[in-house]
Amino acid sequence: MEAHAREILVTGLTNQEFLERHAKAGCIGLAGGATMIDLAIRRAERHLDDDAHWSLWSHAFFLQGVRADGHHWVIESDLEVHRKHIRLGVQENRLAKFHDEKLYRNLAILDLGLTEAQVAALLREALELVAGRERYSIREIFGALLGLRHEQLRGLENPLARERSLFCSAFVRQLYGRTGVDLAPGLAHKHTTPEDIFRTAMPHTRYLLRRDNAQSKLVALRTKLRRKAKAPLERLKMRRESR
Repeated sequence: MEAHAREILVTGLTNQEFLERHAKAGCIGLAGGATMIDLAIRRAERHLDDDAHWSLWSHAFFLQGVRADGHHWVIESDLEVHRKHIRLGVQENRLAKFHDEKLYRNLAILDLGLTEAQVAALLREALELVAGRERYSIREIFGALLGLRHEQLRGLENPLARERSLFCSAFVRQLYGRTGVDLAPGLAHKHTTPEDIFRTAMPHTRYLLRRDNAQSKLVALRTKLRRKAKAPLERLKMRRESR
């Protein structure tokens, strides 16, 4: 584990119990989804891992805090579809959307230990982006995926960048950057992935609820086949040694 992160692994809780216990205003939330899109993002982030392990994370969001209705709310850039109504961009939602363990297998809360003044500044900036109707940029995601495959591109502007558009982790990165907190120095903010935020060098405490790592089936199959291929050779070697 990184020296700058104090990690607390949490087990035996539901998503709701975990979030009610550890979520608070000003923190960063991370979720690892189980839909095909989420898994594709998590697989693409394997390029950030030395052992090519899939990432735990496919979505990042800002924790707003408990409001007058008694519910904890988040501000995020996302694609929300409810019946015939579609919201595409920076928006406010109840934290309860992440209570579903089937949809969200992994959760993390990153607490950077910010002051009340910093949290208030973050909330003001986040609400400005909501009011400004910043869009969710699918094309920018493809630009970020390209950067994952070609590391030299990640310090450059996303080639598919658009004005007033942000995908989830780029939104979080820009939000904190506007208040003087750089979560990933040297990385263009529209190349920022949820995994980059999880690996931030900013000192913090992170609470982790982990149920699966979506390890590549291809890697697992390759390992299994290698073991099967080695087995006859090992048996032959043992026979020769026993003679």
